[in-house]
Amino acid sequence: MSASPSADTVFDRVAIIGFGNLGSSIARAVRKFGAVAEVVACDVDAAVLERARELGLADAYVTDPAAAVAGVDLVVICTPVGTYATIARMIAPHLAPGAVVTDVGSVKQAVIHAIRPHMPKGAVFVPGHPIAGSEKSGPDAGSGDLFEGRFWILTPESGTDPDAVTRITTLWARCGAIVETMSADYHDKVLAVTSHLPHLIAYTIVGTAFDLEGQEQRDVIRFSAGGFRDFTRLAGSSPEMWRDVFLNNRESVLEMLQRFTEDLTYLQRAIRWGEGDKLFELFARTRGVRRDVIEAKQSDPFPEGDSAD
Repeated sequence: MSASPSADTVFDRVAIIGFGNLGSSIARAVRKFGAVAEVVACDVDAAVLERARELGLADAYVTDPAAAVAGVDLVVICTPVGTYATIARMIAPHLAPGAVVTDVGSVKQAVIHAIRPHMPKGAVFVPGHPIAGSEKSGPDAGSGDLFEGRFWILTPESGTDPDAVTRITTLWARCGAIVETMSADYHDKVLAVTSHLPHLIAYTIVGTAFDLEGQEQRDVIRFSAGGFRDFTRLAGSSPEMWRDVFLNNRESVLEMLQRFTEDLTYLQRAIRWGEGDKLFELFARTRGVRRDVIEAKQSDPFPEGDSAD
C-alpha cells in the first residue's frame, strides 16, 4: 500500500528509474518511513517490473522513463552511470516545473556532465551517492533498512536551489542515512580510494585465481579463507556498473592506482630482502585504520550481508 499524502511526506510522487538492488531498496525505504506518498517503478526489463509488482514495491510500473516521470516531483536515477545522458534526454521534456532529479551513481563529476545539459528550466538536479549497496541485483535483493546508519553524499553545484537540497537531505535522513555534502571532485577522489580501487584489486585477484589451472584453481576456491572470500564478494558486483564507474572516474582511479602501485613495490622489496621491520611498521600503522572504521560505525555488514559500492 502506498502512503497517503500528508504534511509528513517529503515528496508526493517519486519515479525510481532502474529497479535493481538500490532502486528497490529506495522504494522500500521511502514507504517504510512514510517519506513519499506514491512510488513509480521504472525499468526497461519487463521481467524486473513484473517481479517488483509481485513484491508490491510500487504504485505504478512502467518501462518508459518519459512516462514514469510525468507528474512526479522527484526522480531518482538508479541505472549504471553510462546510461545517464540517454535517460536525461528522455525525461527532460516531461519533467514537471519544480521537479527534483537525483541519482545514486558512485561517480559524480561525470554524472553532472551527463545530466546537467539536459535539465530544463525549473527542474533541479541534486547529485547523490548512497554508500550502500550490494553485489546482488534485482528487486529481491533490496532492503528497506539498507541506508540506516550509512552515509549518503550529496554533491550539488554552486547555485543549486537550496530548498531542493534541503528536501533531498530530509528525504534520505528520514530513511536513516547520514547525509553529507561535498564537492563532486572531492567525492570522486575519496571514493577512488574507499570503493573503486578495492573493487579493481578484487577483480584482479579473483582474475588471477581464475587463470590458475586444474587442481590448483579448484583448491584456491575450495580453501577460500576470509580474505579471498571477501574479494570474491566484491568481484561478484555488476560488470556493467563497474565498467562505467572506472571509465567515468578514470583520472582519480589512475591517480590512486599509481600510489597503490608504488606502495606495492615497496612491500615487494621488503619481502624480497627480508626487511621484517618495514613490514611490521606498515601493518601496525594500517591496523589503526580498522579501528577508525569501527569507531565511525561503518564496519557492520549491510542487510543480507551486502557490501557498499
